[in-house]
Amino acid sequence: MKKDWNKIDFLRHVRHDWLNKVQLIKGNLALNKEERVKEIIDEIIMEAQQEARLSNLGIPQFAELLLTCNWENYRFQLEYEVLNEKKCPYAEDAALTEWTAMFFNVLNESAKPFSENHLSVSIDPQSDGIRLFFDFSGIITEKVLIDAFLHTKNRENIKVQVHTFMEEEIALEVFVENERTSD
Repeated sequence: MKKDWNKIDFLRHVRHDWLNKVQLIKGNLALNKEERVKEIIDEIIMEAQQEARLSNLGIPQFAELLLTCNWENYRFQLEYEVLNEKKCPYAEDAALTEWTAMFFNVLNESAKPFSENHLSVSIDPQSDGIRLFFDFSGIITEKVLIDAFLHTKNRENIKVQVHTFMEEEIALEVFVENERTSD
């Protein structure tokens, strides 16, 4: 599923997203919906702040995965939030990115197409690693695929805890221990 984003493709998607946002503002201004315009601008500011926080974590492969996820035609929409501004200099970027990309692919295969499927990821950098909270709401048609993935043996420094696992909701907590503390 993952596309290798070259600079032109990346810029094309960014430009398209920004044009959509500007058109949304322009349309609401034309309708004299000043309050809605203010809400849209506030949403844009919060989104840009989260993008900056994500980009500044020091885990570029993982940041790229999340920043480009909604351009990949998955059966779900991704939202993310970085809970604090700690850096992750010793986080195992490749392992974190690999596990998350595999989870996205399994979730994509398991989610009902053309449904209101949403995945929220909360990112909590900590001194000994990085903790992720995945919350999915939508319709799962292939629960067996997700169950098999969740019961696959992970690397020693990746711990997965399932909080909720139902047809319309999944809540996971994933902790990836820093390379330095896992030795």
